[in-house]
Amino acid sequence: MPYSGTVQVGGPADVHELRDLMISKVAVGPMNNNAYLLRCRATGEQLLIDAANDAGTLLELIGDDGIASVVTTHRHGDHWQALQEVVRATGARTYAGRHDAEGVPVPTDVPLDDGDTLRVGEVELTTRHLVGHTPGSIALVYDDPSGHPHLFTGDCLFPGGVGNTFGSAENFARLIDDVEQKLFGQLPDETWVYPGHGADTTLGAERPHLGEWRERGW
Repeated sequence: MPYSGTVQVGGPADVHELRDLMISKVAVGPMNNNAYLLRCRATGEQLLIDAANDAGTLLELIGDDGIASVVTTHRHGDHWQALQEVVRATGARTYAGRHDAEGVPVPTDVPLDDGDTLRVGEVELTTRHLVGHTPGSIALVYDDPSGHPHLFTGDCLFPGGVGNTFGSAENFARLIDDVEQKLFGQLPDETWVYPGHGADTTLGAERPHLGEWRERGW
């Protein structure tokens, strides 16, 4: 079956097969968090984005090959509930945005800043630092040389709007500015978006609504 990005807690992973990278998406935990396992096709090296919950499910997805790295998109607890157990079982390096790292209870081996790159095998990901949902949220971009970009947004961008800024007009302004400038301003409409909860989308599907989001203030 073609990849849809629709997953349910307790259900199977959905796998997006690219030329150089395989992306497996699962939903875990009571807040329906998404976790993404990236596997370099050339080397077999794997990276996990958000060890959110249910370590058993994540470790089963990871399998015997293990993971070299695990990235936490931001410091909110629903995105790292399984992090300690996954790191203990795999020995993976830990990554998080520099300004959120202190809020993640598992020590961060590599703090990430805007524009930093990290690798999974022969595949390179680029960091985008997005302020507003938290001070140090990050998104990751894979610019597929054989297709369109792929964007992992944590809780900063969803179908229908940006992430929650908890009633702060200042934080909303910062978040929508960052999302507009660093994501919509730099990536094409074909960019596939993998959020921290729920269904996937594309930048093209969301771009016409940027003005509406800014006007409504959330």
